[in-house]
Amino acid sequence: MAFKIKNSITLLLILFSVIGFAQSETNGKLKTVVVANYELGYALHKPANTKEKRPLIVFISGDGEKGTDIEKVKIHGPLKYLKTHQLDAYVLAPQCKEGEKWSIESIYELILKIQKENKIDPDRIYVTGLSSGGWAAWNLALSYPDMFAAIVPISGFVDLIELESACKIANIPTRIYHGLLDDVVKVDYAIAIYKELKKCNAKDVQLTIFDDAGHDSWTRVYDNPEIYDWMLKQMKTNTNK
Repeated sequence: MAFKIKNSITLLLILFSVIGFAQSETNGKLKTVVVANYELGYALHKPANTKEKRPLIVFISGDGEKGTDIEKVKIHGPLKYLKTHQLDAYVLAPQCKEGEKWSIESIYELILKIQKENKIDPDRIYVTGLSSGGWAAWNLALSYPDMFAAIVPISGFVDLIELESACKIANIPTRIYHGLLDDVVKVDYAIAIYKELKKCNAKDVQLTIFDDAGHDSWTRVYDNPEIYDWMLKQMKTNTNK
């Protein structure tokens, strides 16, 4: 009898062990929304005639122009050019805060805002940038290729993802500028994306390498009316859409 009781207790302990320590697995899904607080300052030049649709040049400056002093975005590029010349176009220059990186989505939202508030010709929107702004110009065009009629990146970095996506912008007229002596952003980046665009049978892409220029290869480009004359002649066609 004692033997039977002992075995019954043992059986109960085994059952309790199985029930009490059994593992389970649950599958499910959780949807989350992460919102980043990103503030983007900007300067906007308006042409003399704002009653009719006019083109828009989006100029993205480099790291040296970051901050909250909006006058910094007028040191280089189209807004500097406008101090002594005229352009029959809107010129939009966003400004990145110190310690932050360019948000491509925020620049895109800013362009939409400017379009909504002004008479912008949607077929004549151009993007150009220098240094980190050149990187942003590439990324903006690759993210929203239907928006732009021309691209002018200067001394800009190009990462692997951009290179792999180059065919997205093969139909957009592009002028690439870089200094051969650039020790901040190597000229190899400009050469690499130029070659990728040519592989995509890009019809209107040109690479200019200044053999006597370092990182600042933008001054001679932006101070010359030729680049603005070229940009403002470009118009988005059905092949861009």
